[in-house]
Amino acid sequence: MTTTDDAQAKAADLGVTETKLKHIEEARKAKKRFVMWVALVWVGIFALLLLVFNQFNLDFKFMLKYLPFIMKGVGTTIYISIFSIAFACLLALFGALGRLSKNPIFYGAATFYISVIRGTPLIVQIFVIYLGLPQMGIVISAVPAGIIALGVNYGAYMTEIFRAGIQSIGRGQIEAAHSLGMTYAQMMKRVVLPQALRLTIPPTGNEFIAMLKDSSLVNFLGVWELFFRAIKVGRQNFRNMETLIIAGLFYWLVTIIFQYFQSRLEKRMAKGTQKASGMGH
Repeated sequence: MTTTDDAQAKAADLGVTETKLKHIEEARKAKKRFVMWVALVWVGIFALLLLVFNQFNLDFKFMLKYLPFIMKGVGTTIYISIFSIAFACLLALFGALGRLSKNPIFYGAATFYISVIRGTPLIVQIFVIYLGLPQMGIVISAVPAGIIALGVNYGAYMTEIFRAGIQSIGRGQIEAAHSLGMTYAQMMKRVVLPQALRLTIPPTGNEFIAMLKDSSLVNFLGVWELFFRAIKVGRQNFRNMETLIIAGLFYWLVTIIFQYFQSRLEKRMAKGTQKASGMGH
């Protein structure tokens, strides 16, 4: 190839590169415009809602006065949700192993647990644990009862998440573990579960966010969480709309925060999976 041909090739490459950069820049600008318009729509909706609420004589001074009191319930709500999701993950893991077991006792116990919990309302399960068990001599205070009920309920639904994660592990890896002389317990501990749990983290995050909202049901047990504080102040002052709006805004804010961290975690997990796949090739 002559010097002229080399120069032409380089010029062509530069032209292609400039075109790609131009398209990338245009895409960035289009994305910024889109985000800006979405933000304007949100601001407009907020302004419209304020106008609507103002027509119903909402007491904004009252809302500001009791906002700190209601906000104190956020910590209790998050505390209950964290311990509940941890308990739910443990139950979901055992439930998934039971569903995958060829032992009829383990399989039967797991499927019975899933069927009963999915077939009854969460509020009934909460009251059975808090009000029903004392009749049998088992007394559990309000917060632990709420955590147990939420954990048991979500564990049944999350069983399928964990089962799918375990089944996603390639058959070749399991056969390789067997060929190395690993027992079933060693194979699950060292090969299957570390990879399966990695895959279950994103959907578990979704379940946690849902649990944050369902934790409001423990207010029936007298737990001073976010929703309980809101309805208590609202009833006492005949200002239910104001306090419910405050509670709703806090639930929304907490949900947005956890969704942000969940999306960051999902991206990080996706990069880790891509790197692992690259190393495997």
